[in-house]
Amino acid sequence: MSLRYQPSLDGLRAVALCGVLLAHGLPGWLPGGFLGVDLFFVLSGYLITALLLHETESTGRIRLGGFWRRRVRRLLPALVLVVAFVVLAGPRLLPEQDPVPLRLDAVSTLTYWANWRMIYRGGDYFTQTAAASPLQHTWSLGIEEQFYLLWPLLLAFALRLAHPRRVIFVGCLLGAAASAVTGWLLYEPATPDRVYYGTDTRACALLVGAALAAVPAATLARHRIAGRCAAVAGALTLGAAAVLVHGGTVALYRGGFALIAVAAAAVIAWPARLLGAPPLRWIGRISYGGYLWHWPLFAVLDAERTGLTGPRLFAVRVAATLAVAAASFLMVEQPIRRGHGLPRRMPLTATAAAAGVTALALAGASTAVADRPNAVAAEPPAAASPPLAARPSAAPPPTARAGRRPGPPRVTVLGDSVSWTLGAYWPGDPRFSLTNQGVQGCGIAVLPDVRYAGALHANYPYCATWESRWGSSVAKDDPDVALILLDRWELMDRRLGERWTHVGEADYDAYLTGQLTRAIDLAAAHGARVALLTAPYTRRQERPDGGLWPEDQPQRVDAWNRLLARAAADHPSHPAVLDLNRVLCPAGAFTWTVGGVRVRSDGLHLTPAGVGHVVAPWLAPQLAALATGR
Repeated sequence: MSLRYQPSLDGLRAVALCGVLLAHGLPGWLPGGFLGVDLFFVLSGYLITALLLHETESTGRIRLGGFWRRRVRRLLPALVLVVAFVVLAGPRLLPEQDPVPLRLDAVSTLTYWANWRMIYRGGDYFTQTAAASPLQHTWSLGIEEQFYLLWPLLLAFALRLAHPRRVIFVGCLLGAAASAVTGWLLYEPATPDRVYYGTDTRACALLVGAALAAVPAATLARHRIAGRCAAVAGALTLGAAAVLVHGGTVALYRGGFALIAVAAAAVIAWPARLLGAPPLRWIGRISYGGYLWHWPLFAVLDAERTGLTGPRLFAVRVAATLAVAAASFLMVEQPIRRGHGLPRRMPLTATAAAAGVTALALAGASTAVADRPNAVAAEPPAAASPPLAARPSAAPPPTARAGRRPGPPRVTVLGDSVSWTLGAYWPGDPRFSLTNQGVQGCGIAVLPDVRYAGALHANYPYCATWESRWGSSVAKDDPDVALILLDRWELMDRRLGERWTHVGEADYDAYLTGQLTRAIDLAAAHGARVALLTAPYTRRQERPDGGLWPEDQPQRVDAWNRLLARAAADHPSHPAVLDLNRVLCPAGAFTWTVGGVRVRSDGLHLTPAGVGHVVAPWLAPQLAALATGR
């Protein structure tokens, strides 16, 4: 095909970007807008292959060094800016992000293997259930850069063969088919990331675009009428998919991505003139920066910070994205790409900058490990921690109970990952010993169908045995006080019978009350006093439109805490109810800090400082009193 500038292709870039923005900002309006990434892939495969074929036919060879330098000049400077922004501003602007995986995301982004990083990023419970990384969208850049690295080498080999365009066309189609089949075979509905992010499974769209570039322009011209019909059919297919599919649509992984790629190729081969309209063309020219900046800016410009939700929040986010992308295009990308007033070794400079940001990210990651929720942090320095209510020099005797094993008063913490952080970061107290039996990812609600952050989620396999685990923990620890904190899994939507339900609805409240009663029975089985901590308000992550996911809504927390109080009042052992929500949310709403101390690491879990400086000074005297009867 011809290499002349086609304004309509910039228009297609604009359409792709708008689809992605809608999918990430108002997914209810265009749930399949994320397929704009596939349109980007097909465009990239087509344009890069057309460029390399034109260079070969004009000069007789591919200048690999020149090609790769041009790619560096075009892509790396803007990417370095975005990653530097996330690494440097992220800790302040995105407090819900764990700094360790975030900085490793930055390294993988700048070294162009972010797609594989995203496949295997969820290595532990806290990462698996965390808010999405502000660099998650760079997975597609990783795939494209891997293509840019390998494809010229393969193309240079193919061009040495007889009938090279035919070889390239057939080879690309075979490769695209192999990619689609690989995706089909590897797809698992419960874990689609391997197929969605994999280079091998997503190369199909790039190769379809490359196959299109191998078709001579004269061949396309001879089939113009049929081509126009194909373009209309392709546009209708893309539009229908954007409206009807979503990320969990199984058909996408059963050949659907290949169909989308073919439809996009038809639109690229015979584009409509309307796509060359100046507004679309302008958005298309800044689409690279728009794609780079939109995801972190959407994360920063959230409902909590702006006070907006829905379409108004989306409008602010889009305006900010386009403004920053335009500034990046005019002040950074174009000057560097064209070399206006810049040294000839600008690619080397950009690479050095990327290396510097990578080193900064690695250094930051190494210093942030102690603050991770899943790292057992050292106890806070004694001088920095408020005194725990005039501690005695020795533990007072525990409350007498039949069959109690000798020793000082004992407290056992039971519950989910929030209770785990309470136990893991507990600073210690001479009046009693504390054992942490919290389990990451498991509460007492075990109905199998769960919705977490709007997506289907399965119980972790070990959750089904929570009763035996609690029973054995209590038997082993023989506590004087069993402290229960449940703050997540009971608040989610679950399927009860044939319908989805949640805490606050009668049938599900009856189920939860039965589970909680059983939990209290197990905790009190050896005579321990039981203390129930109320659930504090949470803000794990926002919905794309700025609202809260159901499990983070204050109404859910209030409903659970009311159920907790009723269950305590009705139980024969009359457990104590301690209002942790009032301590961590003193103003009656979620907050990151209390008294200047950061109390939540990610909007849900507790921080070492929060436990040591806020929770323990309030909770320890009450636990000591329950354990000793004083």
